[in-house]
Amino acid sequence: MLSWMAWTWPTALLFIGIFSAIGVLILLEVRSPGGDARKGVLGLTTTRGDRLFISLLGSAYIFLAWLGFMGMPLWTPLGLALVWASFCFWKV
Repeated sequence: MLSWMAWTWPTALLFIGIFSAIGVLILLEVRSPGGDARKGVLGLTTTRGDRLFISLLGSAYIFLAWLGFMGMPLWTPLGLALVWASFCFWKV
């Protein structure tokens, strides 16, 4: 049934991680509504969901740039993406 897509464990873990992050955001929103809006380093007023989107988008660019310039393995861009995500949730 799903043979048209190359489902591998890394692909499944990526989707599980993204959906888990969205689930955590839903729980945080139920606990304290309003999205925790704040003005960050970039001068934008962002909510938790905005910061998640910015971190996911930036991580995708980090991985694509790494693949384009350096190739495999992908452990270094994983570390860079985690640093970027923590920066987004801390300062943006």
